[in-house]
Amino acid sequence: MTPPTFFVTGANSGIGRALVEALAARGAQVVLATRSEERTRPVLRAIQSRHPAARAQWVSLDVSDLASVRRAAQEFLASGHPIDVLVNNAGIAGTRALSPDGFDLTYATNHIGPFLLTNLLLPRVRQSPQGRVVNVASGAHMMVKRIDWSVLERRGTPKRSGFADYAVTKLMNVLHAKQLARRLAGTSVTTYALHPGAVASNIWRALPRPLQWFGKLFMLSNEQGAESPLYCATAPELAATTGRYYDRTREARPSPLAEDAALAQELWARTETLVGPAT
Repeated sequence: MTPPTFFVTGANSGIGRALVEALAARGAQVVLATRSEERTRPVLRAIQSRHPAARAQWVSLDVSDLASVRRAAQEFLASGHPIDVLVNNAGIAGTRALSPDGFDLTYATNHIGPFLLTNLLLPRVRQSPQGRVVNVASGAHMMVKRIDWSVLERRGTPKRSGFADYAVTKLMNVLHAKQLARRLAGTSVTTYALHPGAVASNIWRALPRPLQWFGKLFMLSNEQGAESPLYCATAPELAATTGRYYDRTREARPSPLAEDAALAQELWARTETLVGPAT
């Protein structure tokens, strides 16, 4: 049997790197979708050296740039390679910048880009006997009391996106997974959102270095953080469940807002308007 193929964004560092290394150790085929070939090349070499049976390839992708998302999806689909599991892992926090499309960089990276990427790659995932879409969210979504839709508007000047904005994007990750599950009901594709724990990954790279150093003293390792997406991406017992939320490797109840179907539908409609048609 052909080993399953896992398409992982943000896979050259942090949780993403630990995840593709764990998948490769199982003999899986892994696609590392990242911005930098230079920073990804050592990861590819390490995988091929340690796990000769695994196949690993690089795809150029800046998930915050919608043109890059479309180009990467088009080129990958044209290659004919399968995707059994898409893991939307790339993320960032604490930014003060705009994306190439004029969106706040945190929202572009954590929600808008992954939304478009998922829509574009979904036809290939649906060809899998048991496709999965895994969103790496966060327990931070529990903090959110409401969504101010202005955060998704294009801007002329950037503003600092703090932890509250990060939390909103993680709520969007959970809502996206749940709404996608509703839309894919009756198909072979299942979806999951998860909290990997507080992990010392480079998602905090936009914060001042002293804050990064201090915060990481109390966080999990990337390998520990990768346990949850690995579970959601591979566990056979999850094949019959969809749209669920997991805290580490246990199913958990998300926030009431995350279970609001009307809110999820509105988020989908608003984001779809922003990114344009998926084809």
